[in-house]
Amino acid sequence: MDQPAGSQQDAQSLPVCYRHPDRETGIRCTRCERPICPECMVSASVGFQCPDCVRGGSGTGHAPSAAQPRTIAGGTITADPRLLTKILIGINVAVFIAVQTSTSLVNDLVLIGAWPPAPFQPTQGVADGEWWRMVTSMFTHEAIWHIAFNMLSLWWLGGPLEAALGRARYLALYFCSGLAGSALTYLVAAPTTASLGASGAIFGLFGATAVLMRRLQYDMRPIIALLVINLILTFGWSNIAWQAHIGGLVAGVVIGYAMVHAPRERRALVQYGTCALVLAVVVLTTVLRTLQLT
Repeated sequence: MDQPAGSQQDAQSLPVCYRHPDRETGIRCTRCERPICPECMVSASVGFQCPDCVRGGSGTGHAPSAAQPRTIAGGTITADPRLLTKILIGINVAVFIAVQTSTSLVNDLVLIGAWPPAPFQPTQGVADGEWWRMVTSMFTHEAIWHIAFNMLSLWWLGGPLEAALGRARYLALYFCSGLAGSALTYLVAAPTTASLGASGAIFGLFGATAVLMRRLQYDMRPIIALLVINLILTFGWSNIAWQAHIGGLVAGVVIGYAMVHAPRERRALVQYGTCALVLAVVVLTTVLRTLQLT
């Protein structure tokens, strides 16, 4: 139903970014007070600034490189903020087509702990030294509904996160979350159970999105509702590797918090140090599980 001009709904609506009129925002540039969205905001010593004010300098005395527009996490603002998301989707689709073309290929890509089962000596699986499966399984899908759901989620969540974090930090978040999901699956699931899909990384994006929205003081109800629905499906639907979902979600929350809350003077150290810590946990978990199975 249309609202008349000057209605209560209009009065309560948020202003829109001056560079992206389709995006509502509650953040304003500390210099010119124009509304700016997460993609446009540049961290400053006090609050955030818009790219125009940063480029203008306004007598700050900083070096030209210090005035380069940055994302909220300190990443570089790019012309195409969805480039890596498009590439990741392309890789997933390419692997899906390859698996459909060669049905035997999926056996070499899925995450499996050890095969054949005891008392036979394992000849396949992560426990037999095929550690690459923890990565390849992140890009492998067999069912059309599975890849469709994951790629839609990747497009909806990945684009805004890539714009807010910057490409390098976004890629670190994606892979660390996916590997954390693979590690928990390898640790908890039966070693002869095969699993696949980008769900661990997707749930990592869910966790980081929730942290980012809280940091920007956005309404978190939509993302929480969507996350709850996905968790219900995770535990209520058979043949779903819930371990990958939970592992990815926890890693995404931890890394996302480090990305958007790191102090500016030690930003890169805190952000990439947290990613390194998550990877260290992944490696330690994988090694201990391998020792257990062998």
